[in-house]
Amino acid sequence: MTQDTVQDRGWRGSRELWLDAAYDVLVEKGIDAVKIMPLASALKLSRTSFYWFFKDRKQLLDGLLQRWETTTTHHLVRATTEFAATETEAMLNVISSFLSDTDFDSRLELAVRSWAQQDPEVQDRLQRADGERLTALRALLETWGHSPIDADVRARAIYLVQLGYISTRVREDIDERLARFPHYVEIYTGKRPPEHEMARFKAKIGYTAAKPG
Repeated sequence: MTQDTVQDRGWRGSRELWLDAAYDVLVEKGIDAVKIMPLASALKLSRTSFYWFFKDRKQLLDGLLQRWETTTTHHLVRATTEFAATETEAMLNVISSFLSDTDFDSRLELAVRSWAQQDPEVQDRLQRADGERLTALRALLETWGHSPIDADVRARAIYLVQLGYISTRVREDIDERLARFPHYVEIYTGKRPPEHEMARFKAKIGYTAAKPG
C-alpha cells in the first residue's frame, strides 16, 4: 500500500511519527527549521493532521523537550544509582552511559543547548537539568565517602568533560575510548579499576576486541 493510498483513507500519522520527524529536523537543522508545514510536507500528510495530536507548535516543542529529558537526564541519573560493588564500578556505570545515543542522546543534547541560546525558557529548563545531573553525580561520590566539596569538584569534572565531548563532537572508535576509561575513572574517583573489573565491564556492554589483521 502506497503512502498516498494510506493518506487518501484519512491516515493522519501518529504523535510519535510527528515527534520523530520534528526530532530529525531539530538535530539536523536547528529549532528554527522545526515548523508544521514543512513537517507535513516531509511526511506527505496534511497540515490539519498535525492538530489531531498537538494543540500548536509549542506543544510539539514541549514534546521534544520531554524526549530530551527522558533520553539524557533520566538515563544519566539512573546510571548513578545502578548496582556497583566498588566505587570504580559505579563510575564505569556512569561514564558508559555516554557511550551511545541509546543511553544518552548526544545529538539531541547538542541541539537543545543550541536552542537554549535563543530561548530563555529552554535555557532555564537546561539549567535545571544541569543541576539535577550534577546533584546525582555528587550524591554518588558522597555515597562512596567523598566529602561534599570533593564530590562537587569531581562531579563537575565528570560532567564538564562529557559536555566537552558532546559540544566538540569528538569521534573516537570504541577501542580508543575504552582504553581511556581506566584513566578517567582514576581521575574522577582517585582509584583505577582493576583488570578483572574492566573485563567484566566490557562484557556487560557487549564489547569484543577486534582481531588483529
